[in-house]
Order: sequence, then C-alpha cells, then structure tokens
Amino acid sequence: MHLATTQAELDAVLDGWRARGLAWGFVPTMGALHDGHLSLVRAAQEACERVVVSVFVNPTQFDRAEDLARYPRQPEADAALLEAQGVDLVFLPDVATVYPGGVDAPPADLPDLGGLDTRYEGAARPGHFAGVVRVVRRLVRLVRPARLFLGEKDAQQVAILRRAAAEEAWPVEIATVP
Repeated sequence: MHLATTQAELDAVLDGWRARGLAWGFVPTMGALHDGHLSLVRAAQEACERVVVSVFVNPTQFDRAEDLARYPRQPEADAALLEAQGVDLVFLPDVATVYPGGVDAPPADLPDLGGLDTRYEGAARPGHFAGVVRVVRRLVRLVRPARLFLGEKDAQQVAILRRAAAEEAWPVEIATVP
C-alpha cells in the first residue's frame, strides 16, 4: 500500500499508474472508518484497477469550531484498516495541501445547487454542503479518478455532488453504493 501526505507523493504514484494505463476509483472519507466506508472500498475494488482512499477532516463543512475539534481522528488506525482491506493508495493530506490558499480564502465559485443545500439536513447545517462540494471538488482535482464512490445513505449529499459534478463537468463518473 502506498501512503501519500503531499501532492507530490500523490502525483508520483498516480503518474506511475497513468503511465501503465491504469484507472482508479476514489473513496473520499473524513476517517474514523467503519464498515460502511469499507463497503465503498470493496465496490471500488470490484470496479477499478486501483483504489485511492482519502482521509481528511474537512474544516469547511463545520459551522462550529468545537464540532471540528471534537471530530474523531485516528489516521494510523484508519491506514491499518485500509491496508488490511487491500487499498492501493491512502491519501492523508493536510489542510494546506487541500486548500493551498487557506480555508478562509474565498472558494472558486460554487455551482448552483438549486436549493438542495438549504433543505432537509442543510437547513440545520448552514454552509455544510458548500463545504462538502468545495472539498470533494478539490480532492477530485488532486486524485483525478475515473470513478468517485459515494454511499447512498447520504442521499442529499449524493444529489448535491451529482449536481455539482454535472454543473462543472467534473471528469469523473459517480458511483453510489448501498
């Protein structure tokens, strides 16, 4: 298993795969992995030649600093679990790698989400889904996968990411897993 913490380390592995004509699937996570995450990994392994999993606690989807501070972080345990699952590459970036301009820098224009981000869960968590779109868009640009694997249990998030991907023509297929 490869482990990358910087964009240069990530690019070194991905460039080698690209040179060999391989395609990879991508499972973005915030860590604290459980069987739901592993079901996404297994689906990616069945569908793709290689699998990349990111573990990144995204500060832009938290509206309260105390929630971000309390979010569980166990990168070593997550990496060990992913290695045991046979993941090819684990990407553990820091905030500066994902947000080189900083988290407070204005994001590139977010796509029109048609109000999907302000209803249901979004009504109780203002800005949450904008943060999700922002981080997944950035991670897709860094990882450049053929397929992005998302869990159907997060139906609103999946709908929002599908809309963002369509609006911005992300070069990735979105696959959902029960």
